[in-house]
Amino acid sequence: MQETGVRNPAFGVETFGLKDLKQVHWNLTEAPLYEHAIANGEANIVAGGALCAQTGHHTGRSPKDKHTVVDALTEKSVWWAGNRKLSSEHFENLYRDILKHAKDKTLFAQDLYGGANPKYRIQTRVYTELAWHSLFIRTLLIRPNDVELESFVPELTIIDLPSFRPDAKRHGGREGSDTMVAIDFSRKIVLICGSSYAGEMKKSVFTTLNFYLPAQGVMPMHCSANVGPNGDSALFFGLSGTGKTTLSADPNRTLIGDDETGWGPDGIFNFEGGCYAKTIKLSREAEPQIWDATNRFGAILENVVFDPHTRVPDYDDQSKTENTRSAYPLDFIPNASRTGCAGHPRNVIFLTADAFGVMPPIARLTPAQAMYHFLSGYTAKVAGTEKGLVGVQPEFSTCFGAPFLPRPPAEYGDLFRKYLTEHQVDCWLVNSGWTGGQYGVGRRMPIKATRALVTAALNGSLKIASFRTDPYFGFSVPTSVPGVEPHLLYPMKTWKDKAEFDATARKLVKMFQDNFVKFEKDVSSDVRAAAPEVRLAAE
Repeated sequence: MQETGVRNPAFGVETFGLKDLKQVHWNLTEAPLYEHAIANGEANIVAGGALCAQTGHHTGRSPKDKHTVVDALTEKSVWWAGNRKLSSEHFENLYRDILKHAKDKTLFAQDLYGGANPKYRIQTRVYTELAWHSLFIRTLLIRPNDVELESFVPELTIIDLPSFRPDAKRHGGREGSDTMVAIDFSRKIVLICGSSYAGEMKKSVFTTLNFYLPAQGVMPMHCSANVGPNGDSALFFGLSGTGKTTLSADPNRTLIGDDETGWGPDGIFNFEGGCYAKTIKLSREAEPQIWDATNRFGAILENVVFDPHTRVPDYDDQSKTENTRSAYPLDFIPNASRTGCAGHPRNVIFLTADAFGVMPPIARLTPAQAMYHFLSGYTAKVAGTEKGLVGVQPEFSTCFGAPFLPRPPAEYGDLFRKYLTEHQVDCWLVNSGWTGGQYGVGRRMPIKATRALVTAALNGSLKIASFRTDPYFGFSVPTSVPGVEPHLLYPMKTWKDKAEFDATARKLVKMFQDNFVKFEKDVSSDVRAAAPEVRLAAE
């Protein structure tokens, strides 16, 4: 077996059970990984210098194919209503068969940190059969220096082999599926097979941290974070496409991270060493920092269409998927934090892309309302974003990250509320979705208005504004904000058909109420009372 690169000589592939490999490339940097990816026909270099790969029919995560081993550690601690059980026997079969499949292959290995705070980070080794996957995970996690690599001992090991196809009966996966993501928390092993979508790797690290950190008093969160010049940090929660990456990349604030953050006794810290931005409709004018970070050597594009002659990417083309992506190191953002850490947040912002077009562009939440909306995790999906999706559909993903929560939501909710209360954090709900009508009729909320409202919330000026109580959702909405079209703050006024607005708003209120039934027995009376309820006649 041939080996290249830097690693701890005492911890090679044999410690994971890998044998008879052709080659192992350890901790390669960007340039050699580009060379391997091009030589292997995995990707193309596009104009600007990014490496562009296609992920086949898997253009996003496969949450229905994610399985967790049930054993003495997990049987009573995992939220089985939101996680799929896998027996230890099935996992062992999959593990052994993947080891056999790896024989005679060339693998790429990266030793990385999940977590910027040394007290809470997890040392992670990732084996991949694709060079561009190795570059991706090297970009998305935190990179040790060469001295640290020479003594690196992995706690968590991930192996990602897209060419291996699982067998449902032998491995315990879904019948008819060619994909599995299997997690054994006791052995700290993640097995990924059948999918070339690179995001499965980073989310497996996030899921693992979500399992272990709450016991250490750390709240793991699916959110971006930044910090102002006065040390005033902020968290941005939201599901995919709601604006976490866009709004946290503020040139006037220091970026902590764009997707996964921990909140513990010392403050907040990033889990990652890179960003993973959606690129559909990306433009230099609207998102200059993300544009510059994406169009350069060292960035990785997924499923972006490009001109075959000029190699210029077309970020408006969604023929392969709307979920086109760019991965790039944090230091590609000029004002990104070099430590990945900051103090306790002063503001928390919940982002929702309301495709029903009835929620205001911003609302101030009471602590009870904040808990209600945190557990609800609302956004809306529109036709075209998922196969078979028709019209507008609500999506309620508890804690804004249900697919990544191994423990019961109440555990995260209680820890979140504890920190909100201790540090007297202001909470806001921001609609980055539609106004003036539902998706297809109304328009997308102007990004300029959203940025102005978020800036006003973060600098404290919004706290002294005049507020009204929304008659449908019960939260407080400012009546005017400098730089924002006045009618935007009154959603009904943006609709031509007021009766249709009323009917749509009432429909969404009912959706919130129906979704929250499953949490009612686990929350306090003030949180139950914070539910949306049509209290007044339509405006």
